[in-house]
Order: sequence, then C-alpha cells, then structure tokens
Amino acid sequence: MKSDDALHALDRATRAIAGELDLDRVLQLNVDSVRDLVAARYAALGIVGPDGLIERFITSGISAEHRARIGALPRGHGLLGTIIRKGVSLRIPDIATHPDTYGFPPEHPPMHSFLGMPVRVGGETVGNFYLTEKRDAPEFSEADQELVEMFALHAGIAIQNARLHEEVQNLAVVDERLRISRDLHDGVIQSIYGVSLSLEDVLDLIDTDREGALSRVDRAIDRLHTTIGDIRQFIVGLGPESYIGLGAALQSMGRDLLAASPTQLTVDVADAGLLGGRLPPEADHELVQIAREALSNVARHSGAGNATLALHVGGDIVTLRVEDDGAGFDPGRRLGGAHFGLANLRDRAAAFGGTLTIDSEPGGGTRIIVRLPIGPLEGAA
Repeated sequence: MKSDDALHALDRATRAIAGELDLDRVLQLNVDSVRDLVAARYAALGIVGPDGLIERFITSGISAEHRARIGALPRGHGLLGTIIRKGVSLRIPDIATHPDTYGFPPEHPPMHSFLGMPVRVGGETVGNFYLTEKRDAPEFSEADQELVEMFALHAGIAIQNARLHEEVQNLAVVDERLRISRDLHDGVIQSIYGVSLSLEDVLDLIDTDREGALSRVDRAIDRLHTTIGDIRQFIVGLGPESYIGLGAALQSMGRDLLAASPTQLTVDVADAGLLGGRLPPEADHELVQIAREALSNVARHSGAGNATLALHVGGDIVTLRVEDDGAGFDPGRRLGGAHFGLANLRDRAAAFGGTLTIDSEPGGGTRIIVRLPIGPLEGAA
C-alpha cells in the first residue's frame, strides 16, 4: 500500500494538470509534475508521430541553453524506441547496461537510472514518459513505477482534452474566417462595387452635367466612409443594421446599391416595425447581407428595369423577397466559382433555421425568397 506522502504527492501532481486546456502548457506541466512526483533529476515526454518516431520532445530539469547544445532531439531509435515499439514500461538501474542503449551525444548530461512508460487514453498511446537519475536512491523503485503509472492515466486524459480543445479552437477560427469572408463578399465588396458603378460615367458627366457629377462624387465619398465603418463593425461581428434597425438598414442599403443603376427599385419594409425584437441582431445582419448580395446580382447581371425589395411578417415567419424583371437564369445550371454568392445566401438563411428559394428562368426575371422563423413578441405571454 502506498504511503500517505506518496498519495498526497500524486494528488498534487494530478491537480497541477487538471483544468489546463492549452496543449503546450499541459505537456510541460505533465513533465514537470512527473519529475517531482518520483524525485527524478530529469524527465521528458515524447510525442510520437504517425511514422512511429518522436516528433515532439518536452523536457524538464535541463535548461534551454543546455538542451540546445546537445543538438538534435532523439527520434526513438534506441532505448526510447523500445518503449514506443513494445508499448511497455521499463525500469532500469543503469541505462549503460541495457542492450538497446544508443549512446549519448557529447553535451548530454550523464544518466544512469531510468524509468519509462507509455501514456495512454482508451488504449491509444498519446506519448511516453522518460525519467532518469533518481535523486535519493540508486534506482527507481517498484512504488515509483506504480505512482507514475497512476499519474500517466490522468496525464493521458489531460493531453487528450487539450488536443480536443485545440481542435475546437481551430474549427472556431475556420468558422470565423468563413463569416468574415462572407461578410466581405456579401457586404463590403458589394458596397464598394456600388460605389464604383456610380463613378463609371462621372468623366462623361463632367462635360454635360458638372454639378451632377460633383454630387455623385460627394455621395460616393459618403458611401466609402460608411463602408469603412462597416469594415470595422464586421471585424467584431456586428453589422450596421444593429444600430439603425432592420427596416432602415434594408432601405438605405438598397437605395445606395442601386443609386447609379438604371434599375428602378421599390422598397417595402414597413413590416419590419412588427418584428418587435422577434429576431436576434445576428439574424437582422444576415437578412441585410442576403438582400445586399441579391441586389448586387440585379445590378451586375440582370439588366432589369425594375426591382423590388420587400419584407413581410406573417405569423411566426418573416419573409424577405428580392425580385427583378431582368434577364433571369437557369438556377439548375452550375455557374462556376465566380458565382458563389448564391451558396452564401443559402448558408446565411440556413444558419438561422430558414429557407431560401430561387425562382428564375432565362428571360423571365428572378425572385429570391428567404423565410426565417421568428420568436414571440417581446413581453408576450
């Protein structure tokens, strides 16, 4: 039976790694804790790659400068590799006497007593502990081995949790990059496109309508300032509609985007006042971006004389409709990578449990309809 001191030491060691989620920190804490647990002068944790060789080697008890002088890290060809290949614990009084010993580089500190074992989770080896130079005895004891084996169970779980946390963080980064790319494409880039469209014939207007040309440049400057503000808000995950309301944001965006287009836009968003907080701000943002992308397509591709932007609230559904009488297209035809905006529209609608319908045909105009579920009125029982 283990002594109370040993059990208290094991408890301290496991507590040191519990709750830590940073992978690098977890690996280093494991090595430092296991070294203290059995009074070893040196400790290391080897992480093995798919090729069966050590790809990371975390050490404790040796300075970074000394470690650098040693040179290349071990790969697991000698004694360390025996533990990797066989998946067993090894307790050796003197490393030099073991047949699998590979030898040490010139700058390597002398080592004699050795204790090594795998660190597993659910039967899978996630690393290997290597301990050398027992401080208060000529070799590691059977009790030392039992303590490290018990600690290794906790260490394996901590390493696995940290790895999973790192993967989740990486996925979150990917999702955030996707959000930003969609906002840039559907929002900022379309706004800039609208400005460029309004400036295309300014040079011609200077000769025929100088005041009109100057007025158009002034409006373009104002819209660029607004776009700069949008970029700042997109960085923190907010859209301009958060501040002025959904109806006003739709109306302002629509008229600005088609201001220099020959398309006449009719806006009907009075029902936005009926929402009364039944949509989260993030959903408001998505609806504005969907409308922006749809109207940008009208300006660029449809050649339409008329377009409609409408919002309707009925029951527990809010419906956004963007319609034009332009050239139309075949929704079933693959449009290629340059037209990924339609996929963005579907993704944005689906993100809030909604649906998107595209009704179009060559020569028959286009109707894009988005339906999102909405909650009860604020304050309603």
